[in-house]
Amino acid sequence: MKTFWNTQGGLSQLNEWQPNCWIQLTCPTEDEQRELEERFGIPDYFITDISDTDERARYEYDDGWMLIILRIPYVKEIRSRTPYTTVPLGIIHKRDVTITVCYYETNMMIDFVSYQQKRGVGFTDYVDMIFRLFYSSAVWYLKRLKQINSLIDKAKRNLDKNVNNESLIGLSRLQDSLTYFQTSIRGNETLLSKLKFKLQIDELDADLIEDVSIEMTQARETTSIYSDILESTMDTYSSIINNNMNTVMKTLTTVSILMMFPTLIASIFGMNLVNGMEDNLLGFPFALAISVGVSAIAWWLLHRKGLV
Repeated sequence: MKTFWNTQGGLSQLNEWQPNCWIQLTCPTEDEQRELEERFGIPDYFITDISDTDERARYEYDDGWMLIILRIPYVKEIRSRTPYTTVPLGIIHKRDVTITVCYYETNMMIDFVSYQQKRGVGFTDYVDMIFRLFYSSAVWYLKRLKQINSLIDKAKRNLDKNVNNESLIGLSRLQDSLTYFQTSIRGNETLLSKLKFKLQIDELDADLIEDVSIEMTQARETTSIYSDILESTMDTYSSIINNNMNTVMKTLTTVSILMMFPTLIASIFGMNLVNGMEDNLLGFPFALAISVGVSAIAWWLLHRKGLV
């Protein structure tokens, strides 16, 4: 989907392209890609690089065109191993042409447009827009991290009641998501530090960059804290599972030992050999008494050693 936005004095939608407007391209079709490439002469590999979900955060210049790839948070609607992940957002600029390309429809971009419309002041220039996108991504990382933290707390409450595979698998998936977040945030921070010296910034941009740095630092540290908490939680429940398994095995071993003596005695007296007890009416009670006595002694010895 292709949308044209007038960024002067507010964010309003246009019917066609005008110089210095913002072209927002979301989930572009091949025809839309081809049209932009032919109309503005954009290097063809720019949009191809943006379509790569594993593309790292970076910037590049080619024939006067500038490409900036920013990693932004994304929540998968379908059930997935990593429900929270990151996707590339491409920013393409040259003189009076500014284009953003994202192959996923994200809540961040929807909120970004809505927020800028409420502000009603638009962007001073393309540099201001770029750093506001950085700021929005940092804010949305923090929002998603709060959601992940809520899911961690919910899984921990379930595990406190019953240690089950479903909750443990859920924690493992959240650990993967935090790993993606941490890597992407670090990449965005590195990209931001490089762009500060590559783009022409004014005093207002410098203040915005400082705000972006603060939000990104907070997002990175929060991700690190949640990741450490989750790792510690996984280790704790893994120890609990091992402890429970050891308890079960100890119980089964104790029962096996206690049952071994009656079985041994019954086997001895049940042999097809002369033992002097064949015609004795007290033979069976005698064997039974021996079995009970030996088992009681074995139980007492095991109890004394703390095994039962």
